[in-house]
Amino acid sequence: MYFAALLARTEDGWEASDTELDDVETLSDLTDLAREASVDEDTVLIYIEQEDAWFGVVRVDGEEDPRIYISDASAAARSSYGEILLTDELLGREPGAEDEIAALEELVDLDGSEDGEPDEDDSDDGRPGAAVTDTDLDDDPDAVPAGPLGDLGVLADLGLSEKDLLTLRTDALVEIADALGAAEVLEAVR
Repeated sequence: MYFAALLARTEDGWEASDTELDDVETLSDLTDLAREASVDEDTVLIYIEQEDAWFGVVRVDGEEDPRIYISDASAAARSSYGEILLTDELLGREPGAEDEIAALEELVDLDGSEDGEPDEDDSDDGRPGAAVTDTDLDDDPDAVPAGPLGDLGVLADLGLSEKDLLTLRTDALVEIADALGAAEVLEAVR
């Protein structure tokens, strides 16, 4: 179960709204959504949460690039909304490298077997190929790290320190809203 909220800072404090992400497919779409809600190009926060698994905060300040924090990147990678936040830049990858690798893998069968033929190294349990070991995952450049990822200072100037952000787990939005002084407006949309 997902929940998404948008908090826009105004002269009078924060305005909150729950946010539908059905039409959001990219970080650019999410950033545009935030900018549309912005009053005088002030700060907008988008909070996305998958219950008991992970949460993410995207901060948009005017025309600046979005700043992103994700509580558990590996959990977010298994989510369609999480994948939106896990950009190549955030993961420290060369932009577009994953697309190039996927295209090459489609052109060339990298395991050396012909289509339709079983691999010679099929295991006795009937599963094709060799088992993936922990060391294989450590060497995988496409692996997503477990744990927090992104801009730890994304909320520091708004009242939530890096240390406090790292300690948040479930129902983080309530604690974030408390730190921002936006608990009442958030409660109205939750």
